[in-house]
Amino acid sequence: MAIETLEDKINAIGNPVDMLRNAAAGPYQFPITPEFSNWRDEQEAWRNGAVLFDQSFHMTDLYVEGPDTRKLCEHLAVNSMANWRRDVAKQFVHCTPDGYVVGDAIIFILEEDKANIVNKPSNANWVTYQAGKEGFDVSFDLDMRALDNKGRRKGYRFEVQGPDAWSILEKLNGGPIEQFKFFRMGEINVAGRRVRALRHGMAGAVGLELFGPFDDYDRIRDAILEAGREYGIRAAGSKTYATVAHESGWFPSPLPAIYSGGDLADYRQWLPATSFEANLSLGGSLVSDNVEDYYLTPYDLGYGHIVKFDHDFIGREALEEKKDRPHKHKVTLRWNKDDVLKVFASMFNEGDRYKFLDIPASHYATCPYDLVTRDGKPVGLSHYPVYTSNVAGWISLALLDEEAAAPGTEVSLTWGEPDGGTGKPAVERHVQTEIACTVEPCPISITARETYRK
Repeated sequence: MAIETLEDKINAIGNPVDMLRNAAAGPYQFPITPEFSNWRDEQEAWRNGAVLFDQSFHMTDLYVEGPDTRKLCEHLAVNSMANWRRDVAKQFVHCTPDGYVVGDAIIFILEEDKANIVNKPSNANWVTYQAGKEGFDVSFDLDMRALDNKGRRKGYRFEVQGPDAWSILEKLNGGPIEQFKFFRMGEINVAGRRVRALRHGMAGAVGLELFGPFDDYDRIRDAILEAGREYGIRAAGSKTYATVAHESGWFPSPLPAIYSGGDLADYRQWLPATSFEANLSLGGSLVSDNVEDYYLTPYDLGYGHIVKFDHDFIGREALEEKKDRPHKHKVTLRWNKDDVLKVFASMFNEGDRYKFLDIPASHYATCPYDLVTRDGKPVGLSHYPVYTSNVAGWISLALLDEEAAAPGTEVSLTWGEPDGGTGKPAVERHVQTEIACTVEPCPISITARETYRK
């Protein structure tokens, strides 16, 4: 049997979980220099000084243009598009008809009839398929992430963050910058160019995300670093970038909820066997033969506040029904220091050893899901463990039942995969162990938690 589509691949293997847990793909890739100085100082710079994140290569950009651009986005997004207009950016969470998350991206509304949807390739795939299925009058310009791009990127994307970021940006601009509101866009001067920028503040301080044509990549990057020299700005490499979502509380890689259900069979048949969804990997100690046990709702991910029933969208009826049901709560887990040291010490054992903790980000699968228990009872999952100098310890994001989600609660995380691992090349021979964890708020950064939207 020729395996040409995702559906063909699932049918050939027999179970989507077996396909995903034994996939060869490792963690999501950030194809830039691992470290420009060292990851410890780079991590601390975005909390205590200023940092330049280069986002030009790892995300897929889908430019949507046409009279139905807004209608298409409203049809897909759980969040409201009521204030759709030029220079507004919005989170773009989209779901299956059953109310489970397919993806999470950012929409940059460039013009009334033109937008750019930015994040993983799975977001672009879902939007493109649904537009064709429903006959929306739009056209697409797909700028694939660097790993899939045979040419070069259409645009650069730089993020300047940290307490000193605004001073650097005003220096670049040659004077004060009108304070864009949160998740609004405007323009500033950089090296003789008018550059569009989005305001947000992952570190809790005001920062901007600058974007423009790739021909200006070197010009803009060099200007940012030169203006930031007196402030000690640091360019951050991929090691640091892989750890920042955790401090700001963003859940990076929920498994797209597309691998089951007859109503999505046509989509799986539309996706090629070479697609991102057909080749990503699922890892960790949370193990089930039912792929739907890995699906998450917007409420589980902490997005309940953005779900708005002021428009019709795919999954609306299901989310209205799920709204008042129990759901997971997003928290931070701080890992017990002695248990972490035990994992590292096992590398010196001649016999059993525990799953390797790669530092600073121990992501060995595209979608890592580790089991969290309390008093021996499953209470949720942990996602993307990292070490960060800013808290001097290991942390991970977690989605926990309400009974275990209060700050200060002690829980246990199972680290490693059962029976010595799976077919993933990134998984070595090991045995599982338990890591004691303490529940802390999300985001763990007090500054980010209290001032992010202010």
